[in-house]
Amino acid sequence: MRQFNNIAVNAFMELVRQPVFLLLLTCSMSFSVFLAIVPYFGFGEDQAMVKTSALAVMLLSGLFGAVLSASSSVASEIRSGTALAVLSKPVGRARFLLAKYVGLAAALTVLSYANMIGVLLASRMAYDAYGSADTQAAWIFFGSLAAAYGVAGLSNYFLNRPFVADAVWSVLLCATLAFVVIAFFVGREASMFTPESKVDWRLVPAGVLILFALLILASLAIACSTRLEMIPTLAICSAFFLLGLMSDYLFGRPAERGAVWASVCYTIMPNWQLLWLADALENKKSIPWSYIGKACGYVLCYLAASLSAALILFDDRELN
Repeated sequence: MRQFNNIAVNAFMELVRQPVFLLLLTCSMSFSVFLAIVPYFGFGEDQAMVKTSALAVMLLSGLFGAVLSASSSVASEIRSGTALAVLSKPVGRARFLLAKYVGLAAALTVLSYANMIGVLLASRMAYDAYGSADTQAAWIFFGSLAAAYGVAGLSNYFLNRPFVADAVWSVLLCATLAFVVIAFFVGREASMFTPESKVDWRLVPAGVLILFALLILASLAIACSTRLEMIPTLAICSAFFLLGLMSDYLFGRPAERGAVWASVCYTIMPNWQLLWLADALENKKSIPWSYIGKACGYVLCYLAASLSAALILFDDRELN
């Protein structure tokens, strides 16, 4: 168990120290907030557009993060010989690969937490045609990011600490503090047309479901990374993502008519519509936590299948 924990922690820290991880985390979170300060002509659906777009940014950034992290954690170590050096010690291949996945899942959780802050801030700052952009909240948020990078730069210069890792933790801390200030201490004045903006906490269950989807994508990326490099892995995961979005139409309907091939494909292909419920938040509706529990069971079953396939692919992989 100690070896498993060490490999998982090292994999997590290696991913957090990647400059691309910091860039993806900062850009995705900033873009979600940026969506809330741009004027739209949504015919009264401006705020709903902002929330849906922010959730989409969270999902797509997680897709790229899963593929990049899996390729960096597994494929690059196989190519460089690091995996062979680790497996030459009393560490089994199953333990090595599962520990890598745990580290990857932890990194994706950190990325999803940062994006969730951006999504909630976007819901707080969104406005309709009768309102105006909340520039005060925008200045607070982007100022907190600048302060986080400044703190990381000072720690790197004076304490000789790694800039990227310190910047990731500083961004998370400063963004959290900025969210608390904006959500609870900086209020927007209500008008006769636009009520006072508040954080839409109904987005939290939707964000948890997106995290579940990213964990499935991470398992698929791990399986592909045991044999392929980053670009083929990205292509395969993107294909799974696109086909999974259309799974009900492409495979579900033929499966109901008794097509065996459609039933097989419908079982193998992850159905992202079960985990993308942004449309369910319309008309003041909410996602019940009981559904989150059922979705968790679906995700665990799919993770067991995909990680088993990854172990089969990795078992006879030549590492020399």
